[in-house]
Amino acid sequence: MEKEKTKSFEDLLKRLQKISDLLDSNTIGLEESVKLYEEGVLLTKLCYEKLSEASIKVTELKGDLERSIKIDVQQD
Repeated sequence: MEKEKTKSFEDLLKRLQKISDLLDSNTIGLEESVKLYEEGVLLTKLCYEKLSEASIKVTELKGDLERSIKIDVQQD
């Protein structure tokens, strides 16, 4: 899991797409399907975490910008 945490959001999505394609292909057995599904669940969780972190960062930056604009307007 630590290895996946360092991957980019885009890399995680690519792997998820590959897993989805494999599961849709019906060319793998049950055991492999379950392992891939489990990996997909983990990757989905990591994607949501990365999206959440990005959302928090954007909100913080927006707040910084708004505070900066208020300060500039008040100084004029």
